[in-house]
Amino acid sequence: MLVRELDRTDMNGLFAQVIESILAKGSVYEVGGAVRDQFLNRRQVIKDHDYLVTGIPYDDLTRILRKHGKADLVGKSFGVIKFTQFSGENSVTFDISLPRREYSTGTGHREFEVDYDPEITVEDDLARRDFTINALAFELGEQKLIDPLGGKKDIENGLIRIVYPESFNDDPLRMMRAIQFAARFTMEIEPETYQAICDNAQLVETVSPERISEELNKLLELSENPSIGFKLMRETGLLKYVLPELEECAGVEQPGGYHKYDVFEHTMQIIDAVPARLRLRLAALFHDINKPQAKRIVEGGATFYGHENQGARTGASVMRRLRYSNELIEQVATLVDRHMFTTEVSDKGMRRLMRRVSIELIFDLLDLRRADVVAQGMGGTTEDVDEFEQRIRDEIEKKPPLGLGDLAIDGLRIMELFSIQPGPEIGKILDFLMERVLDDPDNNTASKLESLAKEFCETDSHKGITDEDS
Repeated sequence: MLVRELDRTDMNGLFAQVIESILAKGSVYEVGGAVRDQFLNRRQVIKDHDYLVTGIPYDDLTRILRKHGKADLVGKSFGVIKFTQFSGENSVTFDISLPRREYSTGTGHREFEVDYDPEITVEDDLARRDFTINALAFELGEQKLIDPLGGKKDIENGLIRIVYPESFNDDPLRMMRAIQFAARFTMEIEPETYQAICDNAQLVETVSPERISEELNKLLELSENPSIGFKLMRETGLLKYVLPELEECAGVEQPGGYHKYDVFEHTMQIIDAVPARLRLRLAALFHDINKPQAKRIVEGGATFYGHENQGARTGASVMRRLRYSNELIEQVATLVDRHMFTTEVSDKGMRRLMRRVSIELIFDLLDLRRADVVAQGMGGTTEDVDEFEQRIRDEIEKKPPLGLGDLAIDGLRIMELFSIQPGPEIGKILDFLMERVLDDPDNNTASKLESLAKEFCETDSHKGITDEDS
């Protein structure tokens, strides 16, 4: 059942006296996603509250707010004030803005031409927004809903509808927003809006990579079933411009009895099956991305040898293109590269996997494998993964040395033992010692490691390595 009235007392820390001070001079409305989510019965997930004030000039509004908290004017060019109110050691920050009209401009639609004015009506402000479900305002003085474009009815009917015909021309990112809203809220894209996406799909190439990745992140993190969004992207033609590598997976069959679906559909299944953690869902997105290139037909089916290593490189390339952080790229590439691990390994092999993947990522890797099995669609089970996880947890309890920093001797001691200067030789010795400790953690004593280091440095194989590197 829809919420019929927004609760005036539910202001998330924006105290009544602030509202009363504004209402004495003008009108104040709650706007944006918080209003929409109230009518979607999503109160528990509302984090951000945005407010619109009419009838009060920007400088006057700033003076009013400063009587009750801190007013930050970093958004003045957009008519926005970041208002922070304090209660003891706690604080809460809101965006409070004047009504405005805006148009996306510049390369990549990164910039906007903004005209804000306290005399612009709330209805005119709502008319600049992307979809009718976001063009709602709740007037806090008279406690009434302002809904000039039928957004409440579209929420009730589960429809995503653009506010005006040229919406996607003004900001093509809105096509991606329509997709992720449809997936997040399990809504349909209204037919004319859907056709407008199909007609304007290529315009998404003019949007900056950072804005694209932001919408992809919301799709992956906030949707129970992100596959809805990716399938819509493919149907409307957006996918070939945003993720052409994923588009190539469609129709690539996986014969041989291990997979029910083609590569694209299998990817959709695994994205939905993994827990909603960004790096894990990105790893699911890229884990088989290079199967089309690695596919080789053999008797009885097909092979995809090396697709995990290729996929790690392709995933990293795509993420760099979309301006993800180096840290996240490295994490996702590691998960993709190692997703074909076997659980049938000795304790030595298990420790090596833990070191190469890291303790931070090892349980994500296990979750990825579980989802991969489910997404194969063949009724496979994951008891072996569960048992492997318990082995890993038992090993972690022993606090095994898994990194160079865990070794009983360090680079300084190596330099002292062999009278050598800092350089790559020290790293080679430490790596060798790390491998011996992974073989047997009991090797991790200073005396044993010093003895192993001396043996290593005396071997012809090591001399050959160092000579080659020099």
